Amino acid sequence: MKLHLRDYIWYKFFNSLFFGVSVGSIFVLYTPLEPSIYSLGGIVLALGMLFIAKCYDYLMNLKAFFYVTVFVETVVLLFVFSFLFFGYSYMIAISIYIGYQLTFMFGNYLVRMETIALKKTAILSFTDIAKQKGYLFGMVISYGFYKLLEYLDVIDKKVQVYDLHVGLFVLQILVLYFVFKAFKSS
Repeated sequence: MKLHLRDYIWYKFFNSLFFGVSVGSIFVLYTPLEPSIYSLGGIVLALGMLFIAKCYDYLMNLKAFFYVTVFVETVVLLFVFSFLFFGYSYMIAISIYIGYQLTFMFGNYLVRMETIALKKTAILSFTDIAKQKGYLFGMVISYGFYKLLEYLDVIDKKVQVYDLHVGLFVLQILVLYFVFKAFKSS
């Protein structure tokens, strides 16, 4: 397996674009959750990250990096789809929260593996610049999207967030496409 840098950088751009577009919607999605859930989620997150760190001997290779990346991005696709299909409910809110916590458990591993896989400072710099551009552009898109909906008299926050998730679903498919392009068999 080989990492194709140009496609990987595009993956990181679209991944950060997704995060930038979606970040504001979390506050509406999580409305049904009790504050204690966040404490419990933080405990589970810390324990999960500890477990994953103990597995680094098995995970610090390109094949595992690919599989974990695909897993994380597929989880994101599934919870966007579940929200679009099932709509607002306590179960969807808790499922999305659990999904995010599950993906965050792999955060340190993915960052460390990315540093090992990309090796050179210049490539890491290009990747981080692409991530920041994606995040910034995503926030601008999100802001513009919400303002456009307000202009069109769509003022219900739940409707706005639901409409945003239609675009997020398409964007997440694009993210997965670039994951598969970036990690190719040699």
